Amino acid sequence: MICILALVVFGTLSIFSARHRPLAKEAFDCVFRKLTLRKCESGLDLRLKSQLTGKLLRRHPRFAKIIYKNFELLSLAFTLLFLISFVYMGIGGYNYYLYGDCNGPNESGFCIFDPLGSNEKTSSLETGEACPSNSPSPKYLTLANVNLDIFPTYDRGAENDVIFIGCYACPYTREAYPQIQKLLLRDDVNFVFAHFPIKGKNDHLSDILNAIYLIDKQKFITLNDALFELDPLLLKDEDVIMQLVEEIGMDSELVQASIITNNVSAITAAQAIELQKTGLYGTPTVFVNGNAVVGPKPYRVYTRLLK
Repeated sequence: MICILALVVFGTLSIFSARHRPLAKEAFDCVFRKLTLRKCESGLDLRLKSQLTGKLLRRHPRFAKIIYKNFELLSLAFTLLFLISFVYMGIGGYNYYLYGDCNGPNESGFCIFDPLGSNEKTSSLETGEACPSNSPSPKYLTLANVNLDIFPTYDRGAENDVIFIGCYACPYTREAYPQIQKLLLRDDVNFVFAHFPIKGKNDHLSDILNAIYLIDKQKFITLNDALFELDPLLLKDEDVIMQLVEEIGMDSELVQASIITNNVSAITAAQAIELQKTGLYGTPTVFVNGNAVVGPKPYRVYTRLLK
Protein backbone atom coordinates (compact mmCIF):
# COMPACT_ATOMS: atom_id res chain seq x y z
CA MET A 1 0.00 0.00 0.00
CA ILE A 2 2.94 2.31 0.60
CA CYS A 3 3.56 2.24 -3.15
CA ILE A 4 0.21 3.94 -3.76
CA LEU A 5 1.11 6.79 -1.42
CA ALA A 6 4.57 6.99 -2.98
CA LEU A 7 3.00 7.19 -6.44
CA VAL A 8 0.80 10.12 -5.38
CA VAL A 9 3.61 11.99 -3.60
CA PHE A 10 6.37 11.41 -6.16
CA GLY A 11 3.93 11.77 -9.05
CA THR A 12 2.97 15.23 -7.81
CA LEU A 13 6.57 16.23 -7.12
CA SER A 14 7.70 14.97 -10.52
CA ILE A 15 5.51 17.61 -12.18
CA PHE A 16 7.75 20.31 -10.70
CA SER A 17 11.05 18.45 -10.31
CA ALA A 18 12.77 16.11 -12.74
CA ARG A 19 14.70 14.59 -9.81
CA HIS A 20 11.57 12.84 -8.58
CA ARG A 21 10.46 11.43 -11.94
CA PRO A 22 12.50 8.18 -11.69
CA LEU A 23 10.92 7.54 -8.28
CA ALA A 24 7.45 8.30 -9.65
CA LYS A 25 8.07 5.85 -12.52
CA GLU A 26 9.32 3.24 -10.07
CA ALA A 27 6.27 3.77 -7.83
CA PHE A 28 3.95 3.40 -10.82
CA ASP A 29 5.62 0.13 -11.82
CA CYS A 30 5.33 -1.10 -8.24
CA VAL A 31 1.62 -0.24 -8.01
CA PHE A 32 0.89 -1.81 -11.38
CA ARG A 33 2.57 -5.04 -10.31
CA LYS A 34 0.71 -5.08 -7.00
CA LEU A 35 -2.58 -4.62 -8.84
CA THR A 36 -1.75 -7.59 -11.06
CA LEU A 37 -0.91 -9.68 -7.94
CA ARG A 38 2.83 -9.64 -8.60
CA LYS A 39 5.71 -8.62 -6.37
CA CYS A 40 7.33 -5.23 -6.65
CA GLU A 41 10.60 -6.00 -8.44
CA SER A 42 12.23 -2.64 -7.70
CA GLY A 43 11.95 -3.13 -3.95
CA LEU A 44 10.64 0.40 -3.55
CA ASP A 45 8.24 -0.63 -0.82
CA LEU A 46 11.02 -2.27 1.19
CA ARG A 47 13.35 0.71 0.73
CA LEU A 48 10.73 3.14 1.91
CA LYS A 49 9.93 0.92 4.87
CA SER A 50 13.59 0.74 5.85
CA GLN A 51 14.22 4.45 5.39
CA LEU A 52 11.20 5.53 7.44
CA THR A 53 11.81 3.13 10.31
CA GLY A 54 15.57 3.69 10.16
CA LYS A 55 15.17 7.37 11.01
CA LEU A 56 12.92 6.52 13.95
CA LEU A 57 15.26 3.80 15.20
CA ARG A 58 17.92 6.32 16.26
CA ARG A 59 15.62 8.24 18.62
CA HIS A 60 12.74 5.89 19.42
CA PRO A 61 13.88 2.25 19.04
CA ARG A 62 10.73 0.71 20.56
CA PHE A 63 8.42 2.83 18.48
CA ALA A 64 10.47 2.06 15.36
CA LYS A 65 10.11 -1.69 15.99
CA ILE A 66 6.35 -1.37 16.35
CA ILE A 67 6.17 0.60 13.11
CA TYR A 68 8.37 -1.95 11.31
CA LYS A 69 6.29 -4.94 12.44
CA ASN A 70 2.98 -3.28 11.58
CA PHE A 71 4.14 -1.34 8.54
CA GLU A 72 1.79 -3.04 6.09
CA LEU A 73 -1.21 -2.47 8.36
CA LEU A 74 -0.30 1.18 8.87
CA SER A 75 0.27 1.58 5.13
CA LEU A 76 -3.19 0.15 4.50
CA ALA A 77 -4.74 2.53 7.05
CA PHE A 78 -3.04 5.62 5.57
CA THR A 79 -3.93 4.53 2.05
CA LEU A 80 -7.58 4.12 3.01
CA LEU A 81 -7.56 7.53 4.69
CA PHE A 82 -6.04 9.02 1.57
CA LEU A 83 -8.63 7.39 -0.69
CA ILE A 84 -11.50 8.52 1.56
CA SER A 85 -10.10 12.06 1.61
CA PHE A 86 -9.74 11.97 -2.16
CA VAL A 87 -13.38 10.86 -2.55
CA TYR A 88 -14.62 13.63 -0.26
CA MET A 89 -12.49 16.15 -2.09
CA GLY A 90 -14.09 14.97 -5.35
CA ILE A 91 -17.57 15.34 -3.85
CA GLY A 92 -16.65 18.80 -2.60
CA GLY A 93 -15.39 19.81 -6.04
CA TYR A 94 -18.56 18.47 -7.66
CA ASN A 95 -20.76 20.39 -5.21
CA TYR A 96 -18.71 23.54 -5.67
CA TYR A 97 -19.15 23.40 -9.43
CA LEU A 98 -22.92 22.85 -9.18
CA TYR A 99 -23.83 24.93 -6.13
CA GLY A 100 -20.88 27.24 -5.51
CA ASP A 101 -20.37 25.49 -2.15
CA CYS A 102 -18.42 22.33 -1.27
CA ASN A 103 -21.10 21.21 1.17
CA GLY A 104 -23.95 21.06 -1.31
CA PRO A 105 -27.10 23.13 -1.88
CA ASN A 106 -28.36 25.26 1.00
CA GLU A 107 -25.55 24.16 3.31
CA SER A 108 -22.82 26.10 5.06
CA GLY A 109 -19.36 25.29 6.36
CA PHE A 110 -15.73 25.55 5.34
CA CYS A 111 -15.02 25.00 1.64
CA ILE A 112 -11.45 24.37 0.53
CA PHE A 113 -12.26 25.72 -2.96
CA ASP A 114 -13.66 28.93 -1.46
CA PRO A 115 -11.69 29.37 1.81
CA LEU A 116 -12.80 32.98 2.28
CA GLY A 117 -16.47 32.09 1.75
CA SER A 118 -16.81 34.63 -1.07
CA ASN A 119 -19.78 32.81 -2.63
CA GLU A 120 -21.68 32.77 0.66
CA LYS A 121 -21.35 36.41 1.72
CA THR A 122 -24.45 38.57 2.06
CA SER A 123 -25.27 41.91 3.63
CA SER A 124 -27.22 41.37 6.83
CA LEU A 125 -30.71 42.85 7.26
CA GLU A 126 -29.87 43.75 10.84
CA THR A 127 -26.53 45.52 10.40
CA GLY A 128 -26.08 46.01 6.67
CA GLU A 129 -22.66 44.41 7.04
CA ALA A 130 -21.55 40.87 6.15
CA CYS A 131 -23.86 38.22 7.57
CA PRO A 132 -22.47 36.24 10.52
CA SER A 133 -21.49 32.59 10.10
CA ASN A 134 -24.55 31.44 12.08
CA SER A 135 -27.02 32.84 9.54
CA PRO A 136 -30.08 30.69 8.80
CA SER A 137 -29.87 28.19 5.97
CA PRO A 138 -31.28 29.19 2.55
CA LYS A 139 -33.48 26.08 2.69
CA TYR A 140 -35.77 27.94 5.11
CA LEU A 141 -36.43 30.73 2.60
CA THR A 142 -39.72 30.54 0.76
CA LEU A 143 -41.96 32.31 -1.73
CA ALA A 144 -45.12 30.78 -0.26
CA ASN A 145 -47.86 33.39 0.31
CA VAL A 146 -45.64 36.12 -1.18
CA ASN A 147 -47.47 38.42 -3.58
CA LEU A 148 -45.00 38.94 -6.43
CA ASP A 149 -47.50 40.84 -8.58
CA ILE A 150 -46.66 44.15 -6.91
CA PHE A 151 -42.97 44.01 -7.93
CA PRO A 152 -41.40 45.04 -11.25
CA THR A 153 -41.99 41.97 -13.41
CA TYR A 154 -40.93 40.90 -16.89
CA ASP A 155 -43.18 38.02 -17.87
CA ARG A 156 -42.08 36.51 -21.17
CA GLY A 157 -44.34 33.50 -20.81
CA ALA A 158 -41.21 31.43 -20.18
CA GLU A 159 -40.99 28.29 -18.07
CA ASN A 160 -38.32 29.68 -15.73
CA ASP A 161 -38.88 32.24 -12.98
CA VAL A 162 -36.07 34.26 -11.42
CA ILE A 163 -36.74 36.57 -8.47
CA PHE A 164 -33.80 38.79 -7.60
CA ILE A 165 -33.80 40.50 -4.19
CA GLY A 166 -30.98 42.99 -3.83
CA CYS A 167 -29.75 46.23 -2.37
CA TYR A 168 -28.02 48.82 -4.55
CA ALA A 169 -25.64 49.89 -1.77
CA CYS A 170 -24.68 46.38 -0.67
CA PRO A 171 -21.33 45.14 -2.03
CA TYR A 172 -22.37 41.51 -2.40
CA THR A 173 -25.49 42.44 -4.37
CA ARG A 174 -23.35 44.55 -6.67
CA GLU A 175 -20.96 41.62 -7.06
CA ALA A 176 -23.82 39.28 -8.00
CA TYR A 177 -25.65 41.61 -10.39
CA PRO A 178 -23.51 40.97 -13.53
CA GLN A 179 -24.59 37.32 -13.37
CA ILE A 180 -28.22 38.36 -12.92
CA GLN A 181 -27.92 40.62 -15.97
CA LYS A 182 -27.01 37.57 -18.03
CA LEU A 183 -30.14 35.81 -16.80
CA LEU A 184 -32.26 38.85 -17.64
CA LEU A 185 -31.08 38.69 -21.25
CA ARG A 186 -32.31 35.12 -21.68
CA ASP A 187 -35.60 34.54 -23.50
CA ASP A 188 -36.47 31.51 -21.36
CA VAL A 189 -36.61 33.44 -18.07
CA ASN A 190 -39.37 35.46 -16.43
CA PHE A 191 -37.78 38.05 -14.18
CA VAL A 192 -38.88 39.81 -10.99
CA PHE A 193 -36.76 42.50 -9.35
CA ALA A 194 -37.19 43.46 -5.69
CA HIS A 195 -35.18 46.26 -4.13
CA PHE A 196 -34.65 45.74 -0.42
CA PRO A 197 -32.60 48.66 0.95
CA ILE A 198 -30.75 47.43 4.03
CA LYS A 199 -27.58 49.54 3.82
CA GLY A 200 -28.05 53.29 4.11
CA LYS A 201 -31.20 55.35 3.71
CA ASN A 202 -32.09 54.40 0.17
CA ASP A 203 -35.87 53.97 0.40
CA HIS A 204 -36.27 56.81 -2.09
CA LEU A 205 -34.69 54.59 -4.76
CA SER A 206 -37.56 52.13 -4.46
CA ASP A 207 -40.10 54.94 -4.95
CA ILE A 208 -38.28 56.28 -8.01
CA LEU A 209 -37.87 52.83 -9.56
CA ASN A 210 -41.49 51.84 -8.93
CA ALA A 211 -42.66 55.11 -10.49
CA ILE A 212 -40.48 54.59 -13.57
CA TYR A 213 -41.67 50.99 -13.89
CA LEU A 214 -45.27 52.23 -14.05
CA ILE A 215 -44.30 54.64 -16.83
CA ASP A 216 -41.77 52.66 -18.91
CA LYS A 217 -40.62 49.11 -18.08
CA GLN A 218 -37.59 49.28 -20.36
CA LYS A 219 -36.35 52.49 -18.73
CA PHE A 220 -36.64 50.70 -15.40
CA ILE A 221 -34.03 48.17 -16.55
CA THR A 222 -31.79 50.95 -17.89
CA LEU A 223 -31.91 52.84 -14.59
CA ASN A 224 -31.46 49.61 -12.68
CA ASP A 225 -28.21 48.90 -14.52
CA ALA A 226 -27.04 52.50 -14.04
CA LEU A 227 -27.64 52.40 -10.28
CA PHE A 228 -25.47 49.32 -9.89
CA GLU A 229 -22.67 51.15 -11.71
CA LEU A 230 -23.06 54.34 -9.67
CA ASP A 231 -20.76 55.03 -6.73
CA PRO A 232 -22.64 53.70 -3.65
CA LEU A 233 -21.88 56.92 -1.77
CA LEU A 234 -23.98 58.87 -4.29
CA LEU A 235 -27.07 56.71 -3.93
CA LYS A 236 -28.36 58.78 -1.01
CA ASP A 237 -28.28 61.99 -3.03
CA GLU A 238 -31.72 62.30 -4.62
CA ASP A 239 -30.54 65.13 -6.91
CA VAL A 240 -27.87 62.82 -8.36
CA ILE A 241 -30.48 60.11 -8.91
CA MET A 242 -32.84 62.51 -10.65
CA GLN A 243 -30.00 63.66 -12.87
CA LEU A 244 -29.43 60.01 -13.72
CA VAL A 245 -33.14 59.72 -14.52
CA GLU A 246 -32.79 62.56 -17.00
CA GLU A 247 -29.70 60.98 -18.55
CA ILE A 248 -31.59 57.78 -19.39
CA GLY A 249 -34.23 59.81 -21.22
CA MET A 250 -36.90 60.17 -18.54
CA ASP A 251 -38.62 63.37 -17.40
CA SER A 252 -37.70 63.74 -13.72
CA GLU A 253 -40.75 65.93 -13.06
CA LEU A 254 -43.01 63.27 -14.59
CA VAL A 255 -41.42 60.67 -12.31
CA GLN A 256 -41.94 62.87 -9.24
CA ALA A 257 -45.56 63.41 -10.23
CA SER A 258 -46.05 59.66 -10.72
CA ILE A 259 -44.79 58.99 -7.19
CA ILE A 260 -47.59 61.18 -5.84
CA THR A 261 -50.46 60.34 -8.19
CA ASN A 262 -49.87 56.58 -8.09
CA ASN A 263 -49.27 56.54 -4.33
CA VAL A 264 -45.97 54.78 -4.99
CA SER A 265 -44.85 55.02 -1.36
CA ALA A 266 -47.69 52.67 -0.41
CA ILE A 267 -46.51 50.21 -3.08
CA THR A 268 -42.96 50.39 -1.73
CA ALA A 269 -44.17 49.74 1.82
CA ALA A 270 -46.27 46.77 0.65
CA GLN A 271 -43.25 45.32 -1.16
CA ALA A 272 -41.18 45.44 2.03
CA ILE A 273 -43.91 43.55 3.90
CA GLU A 274 -44.06 40.86 1.21
CA LEU A 275 -40.28 40.40 1.21
CA GLN A 276 -40.31 39.83 4.96
CA LYS A 277 -42.53 36.79 4.37
CA THR A 278 -39.71 35.05 2.50
CA GLY A 279 -37.61 34.75 5.67
CA LEU A 280 -34.98 36.92 4.00
CA TYR A 281 -31.86 37.44 6.13
CA GLY A 282 -29.47 39.07 3.68
CA THR A 283 -28.85 40.26 0.15
CA PRO A 284 -28.42 39.17 -2.52
CA THR A 285 -31.04 36.45 -2.42
CA VAL A 286 -32.17 34.89 -5.69
CA PHE A 287 -35.02 32.46 -6.21
CA VAL A 288 -34.64 30.34 -9.34
CA ASN A 289 -37.79 28.32 -9.95
CA GLY A 290 -38.49 28.49 -6.22
CA ASN A 291 -34.98 27.45 -5.16
CA ALA A 292 -33.26 30.01 -2.95
CA VAL A 293 -29.66 30.94 -3.72
CA VAL A 294 -27.95 33.27 -1.25
CA GLY A 295 -24.74 35.17 -1.93
CA PRO A 296 -22.91 36.11 -5.15
CA LYS A 297 -22.75 32.74 -6.91
CA PRO A 298 -21.12 31.95 -10.28
CA TYR A 299 -23.42 32.11 -13.31
CA ARG A 300 -23.37 28.32 -13.70
CA VAL A 301 -25.06 27.90 -10.31
CA TYR A 302 -28.11 29.88 -11.44
CA THR A 303 -28.36 28.24 -14.85
CA ARG A 304 -28.19 24.77 -13.32
CA LEU A 305 -31.54 25.50 -11.65
CA LEU A 306 -33.20 26.47 -14.93
CA LYS A 307 -35.45 23.97 -16.68
